[in-house]
Amino acid sequence: MNWLAELTTNEQVSALFVTLFGALLLVTAVAVLLSVRDSSDARSERRARFRRDLRAVWVGAVVFWLAWISGATGATIVVGFFAFFALREFITLAHTRRGDHRSLILAFFIVLPLQFAFVGTRSFDLFSVFIPVYVFLAIPVVSALAGDPERFLERNAKIQWGIMVCVYGLSHLPALLLLQLPRYGERGAFLIFFLVIVAAGAQIVQELASRRLRRRPVARHIDRSFSYRAWAAGVAAAAVLGAALWWITPFDPMRAAAMAALAGGAGTLGDLVMRALKKDAGVRWWGNRSSVTGAVGLLDRVAPLCFAAPVFFHSVRWYFRVAG
Repeated sequence: MNWLAELTTNEQVSALFVTLFGALLLVTAVAVLLSVRDSSDARSERRARFRRDLRAVWVGAVVFWLAWISGATGATIVVGFFAFFALREFITLAHTRRGDHRSLILAFFIVLPLQFAFVGTRSFDLFSVFIPVYVFLAIPVVSALAGDPERFLERNAKIQWGIMVCVYGLSHLPALLLLQLPRYGERGAFLIFFLVIVAAGAQIVQELASRRLRRRPVARHIDRSFSYRAWAAGVAAAAVLGAALWWITPFDPMRAAAMAALAGGAGTLGDLVMRALKKDAGVRWWGNRSSVTGAVGLLDRVAPLCFAAPVFFHSVRWYFRVAG
């Protein structure tokens, strides 16, 4: 820890990426060796799923690294493209009509760029209220001007919710990178890493706990594996991870655990909400690929972060009373 503290900010973040890519290389090597040793058909589907997940982690790590080396503007643009594709996946499965075209153009080509422009300029007060206030009022007005009243409330609610989750939620990731905290310097990359680790940890432990514990599903028609005990196990795991990683955050171990539990709990509940939306749409996965192949879309990967990022960002910001 003393050696790490003596490094400059750039050297500390570089050490983070060296550790991250080193761990991924080790896991990849072990996965290749196991696949060579065990070629049975019984485990082929499990190995294929693991390879897809590992490939997604590699892509995410590379994108994270590219966002960091490209600076604040580059990071904002990269996440903006992710938000664009996530919103496209969401809208593809939503019921829309010709009268919604103006609202969709507003969402994709005006709201999304403006939201990330506010992030890039560190206008945190404006970016916090732009979508929940101004855009939520503007979308139904634009739809009403199109003169199509059929299923008006349902159509507009879906567009608003897609903007809220895909654009508003994901825009808080580059905002963490740009957040100026006292005595923390330019270490926003550590906050994003912390958020991703605790959110993923909570999700994984909740899934494992739901298989081991006796199931008492809370929302049986949405997800039979979701229970309060499994969710609590996921939140507890996030808290433990947060306490273990406190040294890369501006918090002490107890506060880091509390922040991690908050983010992990929000992420797992957000994933449950997105599963409810998929049930409503009648699909197993987001995206345009067939669910028979087992493929998942971008929104399946980032759904927990869409909920965890805003909760974590505003909790950190309010705790340090950072003005925007």
